[in-house]
Amino acid sequence: MSIDVTQAHEISSRIPADFTLGVATSSWQIEGSSQSRGRSIWDDFAETPGKVLDGAAADPACDHLNNIPGDLDLIQGLGANAYRFSLSWPRVMHEGMGKVSLAGLDVYDRIVDGALERGLAPFATLYHWDLPSALQEKGGWLSPDSHRWFADYAHLVGEHFADRVDSIATLNEPWVSAFLGYAAGVHAPGEHDPAASLEVFYRLMVASGHGIQALRSAGVRNPGLVLNLTTIIAEDDDIEPTASIIDGLQNRMFLDLLAGRGIPDDIQEATSSITEWSFVSSEGLAMAAEPLSWLGINYYTPTRVASVAHDAGKIVGQDASVYPGVRNVSFVPRSPRTAMGWEIHAQSLTTTLVDTAQRLPGIPLYVTENGAAFDDVVSEDGIHDNNRIDYYASHISAALDALEQGVDLRGYFAWSLFDNLEWA
Repeated sequence: MSIDVTQAHEISSRIPADFTLGVATSSWQIEGSSQSRGRSIWDDFAETPGKVLDGAAADPACDHLNNIPGDLDLIQGLGANAYRFSLSWPRVMHEGMGKVSLAGLDVYDRIVDGALERGLAPFATLYHWDLPSALQEKGGWLSPDSHRWFADYAHLVGEHFADRVDSIATLNEPWVSAFLGYAAGVHAPGEHDPAASLEVFYRLMVASGHGIQALRSAGVRNPGLVLNLTTIIAEDDDIEPTASIIDGLQNRMFLDLLAGRGIPDDIQEATSSITEWSFVSSEGLAMAAEPLSWLGINYYTPTRVASVAHDAGKIVGQDASVYPGVRNVSFVPRSPRTAMGWEIHAQSLTTTLVDTAQRLPGIPLYVTENGAAFDDVVSEDGIHDNNRIDYYASHISAALDALEQGVDLRGYFAWSLFDNLEWA
């Protein structure tokens, strides 16, 4: 049963006049690659047999580059006041460094200028997982030079757009790049190396700090970062210590770095058989703590964990290496669930926002992604989208609950504008 008009008006009445309401996309999932860009690690990964469902590739995706004005009209027609998008690093710099593609910058000029003409505040993201292949060949995010590559790219983009784009995020979900890309191997570049995943986590956060500095030096007023955070729920007392480690790997070690607290002691201990953390330096920790103007939170579902038999030796239902150092735990999402099997639990969005505000006080927050997949049926009069309507209504209400509890929440972005190309 979808919400009624009265409930919709009640939610709307709680939204502050200056609140940002927008939609979000990512470059690789929507653009199409026909208008000249370099290769990325996601092009390489998608072309590897068996890595992506049905062998889907990024061209044409949603063919956004050939439909920019019409797509921006759709956003305006929704009543949104902001559009969050990502730039493709290999579109702007085909090799990831050196020569700049003016045609690539022109793509984002058209998006930014078109958004502004329609009263949409552009929120840009520099990196949504599509590292230039040429940089991967030089070591990728494991390279000690990776922060320099990223800072140069950030400064270039910042100088070009600072007069029109107030808010630019450095990274989108570095947890995914590190742990799905280098530990579980289900995202690009497809590695299965827990030690490498922890180093990539650190180097990404250091690179983000350098990116924040580069954006500010280029005149960008509000540089930020986007993390995928969630609420970890222990289903029984025995699993509480393990749930705390999962919370550390998913949430705390990112927020602790940003707050200047370094790598949490319990995470270092839990992963001591995997890495000695010898790649960490005081200079790197200081850079990772470079102050943000805002933090974006991507939230979809809580993570419920329960005990399994001590001799199980693995995480049930998920690759054991997603959380390095964690074993003998099962993930037990409750119903209702989305088509991806993700539990729908709006209250955990409130909890995530409140917890984040406590762990990283003084930083304005945005919900930068939130949405759900359902098995849509297209009928003659369109899609009767009650499940998704209910999802958005409950989660926007949950975000407003956090705001009303004192969280400095500035906005909410729905994921996504399109039925886009899906990762893996």
